[in-house]
Amino acid sequence: MAVEKPTLPVSDERVELSVDNSQSDNHATPGATSCESASPVTPEVENPVADAADTTIDIDKDIEVDDETSFDDTVCEEEASSEDKFAGKTKEELVAALAQLIAQQPVQAIRRDVEAIKVAFYRIRRAEVEAARKAFLEEGGAEEEFTAPVDNAENELKEQFKEYRRLRDIFLSNLEAEKEENLKVKLGIIEELKELVNSDETLNHTFNKFRELQQRWKDTGIVPLANVKDLWETYNLHVENFYNFIKINKELRDLDLKKNYEQKIALCEQAEALLMEPSIVEAFHKLQKLHDEWRETGPVAKEYKEVLWERFKAASSRINKQHQAHFESLKADQVKNLALKTELCEAAEELTAQPMTTRKEWNKASDRLLDIQKTWKTIGFAPKKENTHIYDRFRAACDKFFEAKRVFYSDVKTEMDHNLQLKNELCEAAESLMNSDDWKKATDDLIALQARWKEVGTVSRRHSDAVWKRFRAACDKFFERKSAHFASVDDEYEVNLRKKLALLEEMAAADIKAGGYEVIRNFQRRWGEIGFVPIKQKDEVQKRYKAVVDKLFTALRGSERDRSINRFKEKVSSLKSSGENRLRQEREHLYNKVRQLEQETALLENNIGFFSKSKNSDALIAEIRTKIQHLHEEIAATVEKVKLIDAQTEENRK
Repeated sequence: MAVEKPTLPVSDERVELSVDNSQSDNHATPGATSCESASPVTPEVENPVADAADTTIDIDKDIEVDDETSFDDTVCEEEASSEDKFAGKTKEELVAALAQLIAQQPVQAIRRDVEAIKVAFYRIRRAEVEAARKAFLEEGGAEEEFTAPVDNAENELKEQFKEYRRLRDIFLSNLEAEKEENLKVKLGIIEELKELVNSDETLNHTFNKFRELQQRWKDTGIVPLANVKDLWETYNLHVENFYNFIKINKELRDLDLKKNYEQKIALCEQAEALLMEPSIVEAFHKLQKLHDEWRETGPVAKEYKEVLWERFKAASSRINKQHQAHFESLKADQVKNLALKTELCEAAEELTAQPMTTRKEWNKASDRLLDIQKTWKTIGFAPKKENTHIYDRFRAACDKFFEAKRVFYSDVKTEMDHNLQLKNELCEAAESLMNSDDWKKATDDLIALQARWKEVGTVSRRHSDAVWKRFRAACDKFFERKSAHFASVDDEYEVNLRKKLALLEEMAAADIKAGGYEVIRNFQRRWGEIGFVPIKQKDEVQKRYKAVVDKLFTALRGSERDRSINRFKEKVSSLKSSGENRLRQEREHLYNKVRQLEQETALLENNIGFFSKSKNSDALIAEIRTKIQHLHEEIAATVEKVKLIDAQTEENRK
């Protein structure tokens, strides 16, 4: 209800307050609130972010109360007392209390209690939903999958609210017709006052009739706002005419004036006492009632008329100034609130605009937005013109954020489902290998599957443990079988080790010169027929074997080389008798052979550089190195033969 500063006329009997959207009658406007302010503000929605992606519970639109009445954001004593009245009650008790109010009280008189019941009920309801949400999340549920449990008490409460609003709508629809009817009644009373002044009836009967008309005027309800001022001026005019023109008994008149004087003194004292009222809004509304009573009180003696009026007007002016200052302060606070809410809107919009690609980023941003929402709830109303706009802006930013979050988690869920399918396929592949006896291949395949498992992304928490245990069980079963298998062959490896050590001793003691290469080949065959040895001794035994074989080949090659040189010496002696020309031809042949062997050696060494870049080429490289070693030995033997020819040629020249 918007209230302007009262305009107080000089006339004592026609005291008025110019009131917007209210009645100056002795009856208060049904449905009005004692918290109405000079600057009405659009009521803020109780939960400005209630439906923003699983954050709070909405209050159903069907149970909002008095949405056509403007409220300020101060807490009135009457509303506070109404809330205290229902504090501590259960939801069922609150529903029963609402039903009792609707059944027993006039609908225009229960608005504050209805609102208090709504607030108390949804305070309990929100606490229950938050507790259920917390329990759901602690059990491993996803926040976006949470659904508030159905509350039968809430459904019953909504039905009671529908009945309340139906009765209230009927009341409001009948109110305007009632005002028009009241206007007709009061116009009729004024006409009776006119006739009363000109009546020829006895004095006592006329005065009693006047009192009856006054009482009927008081008992008649409110009239349309547009007619209030003129109606009161006309009524007061004819009341004065009655007192001024009717020939009333002076003692009775003096007694009536004295009674009116005492009533107006009391009204002045009550108005002055309101200056000490803690609530400025309450004091203002009580002043309105005092002005109604002042207007209803008859005239006083002329000598007291202006004095009493000035006293009453002075107290009224001071209360009005306090009231005006109070709402000017509210306006300033609302401007500050607008600035604060604008900053929160910008913060929410900036948060919404940030690119987020991980659940950690989204969770951090969600916590930040929830903090912003909590801060929003602590800030009062903005000015009426901007209040709805700033709220819509904030709500839009929150909705956009939580919609983007919902889409993100929807994509994450799709990806997790795909990852679960991949991991189930890996489980099936591992289970197909867990009974394999091809230890080398199965081991390599399982290691490859484990590597692929690490590359696959996460899956839903509901399935992650189960699918991991399934995969782990398949791998563990194979490697346990493998361990058991190779534990059984350890003894066989020890026997093979002893056989190979004995063979090495036999090879070291063998007379290679007598048996030649056939002895070495026999040793190599016997070595290959012996199986594996323990892995820890494998390299050492192989190294000893290679050393012994090399030694045998070296010894054999040395003896062969000596025999070859001796045979060549005999050949040179035979060539000596054939002449120097034959020696030169033999030398040329040997020289060409050396060059050919050197080219073959260079080619093989170049191949080693090429094969060293390939994987699994160690055996081939070792074979090439052996060939190169043989070529070097053959080159050395050939060079030595050339030197023998050169020595013989030099001897012939001498």
